[in-house]
Amino acid sequence: MAEITTLHGGAVRVVDYRCTATPEDRPFVETHQSYSISYVRSGSFTYRYRGADHEMVAGSVLIGHAGDEFMCTHDHHECGDECLSFHLTPASMDALTPGGNKGTRVWRSGALPPMPQLMVLGEFAQAAVENRNDLGLDEIGMAFVARFVELVAGQPRKSPQAHARDRRRAVETAMWIDANGADAIDLRAAADQAGLSPFHFLRLFAATIGVTPHQYLVRSRLRRAARLLADSDQSITEVALDVGFADLSNFVRTFHRAAGVSPRGFRAAARGDRKIFQERLGRRA
Repeated sequence: MAEITTLHGGAVRVVDYRCTATPEDRPFVETHQSYSISYVRSGSFTYRYRGADHEMVAGSVLIGHAGDEFMCTHDHHECGDECLSFHLTPASMDALTPGGNKGTRVWRSGALPPMPQLMVLGEFAQAAVENRNDLGLDEIGMAFVARFVELVAGQPRKSPQAHARDRRRAVETAMWIDANGADAIDLRAAADQAGLSPFHFLRLFAATIGVTPHQYLVRSRLRRAARLLADSDQSITEVALDVGFADLSNFVRTFHRAAGVSPRGFRAAARGDRKIFQERLGRRA
């Protein structure tokens, strides 16, 4: 009935849910295993929680409170639904929703209707799933949850004050990311290197460096790839794997999006094919 795919683990676990239930399928009681937020990408269903029914459609947001029971029914739609869900670890929960019981009440609001402030982040997350941007899923998950808390609690977070020591942490971590870019680095690993919680590190790094940690990692890999394409005889697949991309197609898409030319075209231009650069300049004129 449901297909569940974990897309990312770490400070925020990202899960792709695809439900094929129909009105004929008998609903059953389930339990939220963690604090979570689910962005409904398509379809519709009824979310029954704490005695209230919430009608979920594309753009709606389902809020899960760890340990609470719920039920989903599909009386209005025969094609199921798809959700992108962000599940928090206890440490991430504490960092994103401080305030003890007050924070807990935020997580018992059940659901939210389609809201532009969250829909934009939900679509950013979907684009990241499909490798259509260079944002990290864990980073978008943190931003999504933080924005949800602001909206429900009605208390916008203040921007962190970046003291000299903290700015140095961000710079040193950027240098570490650059030196280890071929390895699998996620938000939690970078935050551990800086000695901060993932949420606070993400805000500090972006404020200091001007891009998120994952964006910096991708751009560091692209910079190394450009150097290898220009200077070495490695195949394009070897270059992609050497700099840290898990598969060739993702590398080709990301490189083309950043450079405006394929890795093969870049290599040809670096070896004297002036026509490629002339064509690029002509399109931008």
